Amino acid sequence: MEKLDQILKYFDIKLGEYDYEPLTNGMINDTYLVSTEDGPLFILQKINTAVFTKVDSLIHNIDLVLPNLASSDYEKVVLEKTKSGTTFYKDENNDIWRLMTYVKNSKVYNTTTDPKVAYEAGRIIGLFHKLLANLDPSILQETLVDFHNIAFRYSQFLEAKPKAKPENLEKAKAPIAFVKKHISMLLELQKVKLPVRVCHNDTKLNNILFSKENKSLCLIDLDTIMPGYFLYDFGDAVRTIVNKAPEDEINLKLINFDQKIFESFIKGIAANGKILTKTEIDHLSLGAILLPFLHGIRALTDFLENNRYYKVRYENQNLDRCNSLFEFSRLAIENKDFMDACIKKYLV
Repeated sequence: MEKLDQILKYFDIKLGEYDYEPLTNGMINDTYLVSTEDGPLFILQKINTAVFTKVDSLIHNIDLVLPNLASSDYEKVVLEKTKSGTTFYKDENNDIWRLMTYVKNSKVYNTTTDPKVAYEAGRIIGLFHKLLANLDPSILQETLVDFHNIAFRYSQFLEAKPKAKPENLEKAKAPIAFVKKHISMLLELQKVKLPVRVCHNDTKLNNILFSKENKSLCLIDLDTIMPGYFLYDFGDAVRTIVNKAPEDEINLKLINFDQKIFESFIKGIAANGKILTKTEIDHLSLGAILLPFLHGIRALTDFLENNRYYKVRYENQNLDRCNSLFEFSRLAIENKDFMDACIKKYLV
């Protein structure tokens, strides 16, 4: 880990003997837990510039947003400055590094069956939006162009399909049919005039830090912060909170839509008061259908393109991700009436 020792020397911190533990939860950046014998101190990350090509915009957005995330109920995320006063370091290979303080006694969940965790997830996501409500989204920059644009993701899929290996097309027959069946409904959603907000855009459950007592502390992995719609953050959270199965679950029978957990999540959002417009509320349940579908079509496209975007541990992992995400999207469609009733009960 000599390389990492050299990187830390550029940050304005007390130097010492550190241990480094790779963290594998994220699928994009290279992340390390930096510790001493007294425990963890920092999170060190190398930003994946092959994915985040607009690094200057990414840094611009985070530097604007972090000062606004100030509340007694929201744990402050601190980016350590370099000795030259910036929040990032560019090394001799043009790799971009950043160092943030470790939130002590915190933990993350990939999935949950605990109503309290679901409630707290909803509360912190709602608080995130409440704290940023007065920040003009137009001063933020689009770091990932068309990130949640379903028409764009569909066009990528259509472009990848004729170039894919025949054996991959054969393996993906079922999800390809699912896309064909439901894409029209989701393309229609783009015609709705929703208010633009400052969004996290990647609010899966494991991007929320919790205390040991299961109180939500803050959102992490802020690289995707940019203008968007609340239903993006809503849908991304729902797909990982009300389903106890992992994102690449092979046995589709294990994928579920837990109505009790969903209701707890909505109660958590409601704890922040009236933060949504009528148009947002009327279309909110569609976010729970759109986001797993959107992530699913991205995973499917990546599978057809031989896994050039997401990190995979085995050959068909993107296909498994895709099938799992589409199955949850199907369950969300089945539960739309329930979602609408629950949203109306607590958020109107």
